[in-house]
Amino acid sequence: MQPSQIPMNFSFRAARERDDFLVTSANEEAVAWIDRWPDWPARSLLLVGPAGSGKTHLAQVWQATSGAQSLAAGDLSNLGIETLNDLAAGALIIEDTGEGVDEKILFHLYNLVQEKGGSLLITARSAPATWRLALSDLSSRLGTVPIARIREPDDELFAALVIKLFSDRQLAVTPDVVQYIVQRLERSFQEAGRFVTKLDRSALARKRKITVSLIREVFREEEG
Repeated sequence: MQPSQIPMNFSFRAARERDDFLVTSANEEAVAWIDRWPDWPARSLLLVGPAGSGKTHLAQVWQATSGAQSLAAGDLSNLGIETLNDLAAGALIIEDTGEGVDEKILFHLYNLVQEKGGSLLITARSAPATWRLALSDLSSRLGTVPIARIREPDDELFAALVIKLFSDRQLAVTPDVVQYIVQRLERSFQEAGRFVTKLDRSALARKRKITVSLIREVFREEEG
């Protein structure tokens, strides 16, 4: 019996000048929240999803609309009060937030955003409830912030992701190649990136095109 074909009628949206963001049922909730800005409760949004799921890419979609500045959560400790005041007055993205973040600075920044009428987008791999925060006031504040989730990819998003990973490497592959990978590879963004990288290197080393035959060989090598 032949496996069912995966429909590949993907929706695309511009992110920056040369990128596309792939919209499917796995991330459409998060996209809807981004589109809802500036109508965000508490002027803030938590964008939560696994590594490699497109949080930064979607944050850049919002950045293009809002003119937001972006900084890594690990850099919060280096910010002085004047800088915090300036950032809180506009749109701001804090990337890769989670356990270990400077809680006092994040708490102060959150309050400043409310006071000065700015907007705050926080990206993280998990919801704040899992961060084991020591500062109860911060935990309480973050508990009021809506969470826009990007789930692990469904078949449609996974196929689109595989196509984009090949495209990023300027590799053209046929639909049967995508179908074969999607039906056999673990559904995760990280695994897709790892496997496409390995296929690219294997094809170069063997001086072959990426075909189902080559993919079978790579899978056998990994199993053995």
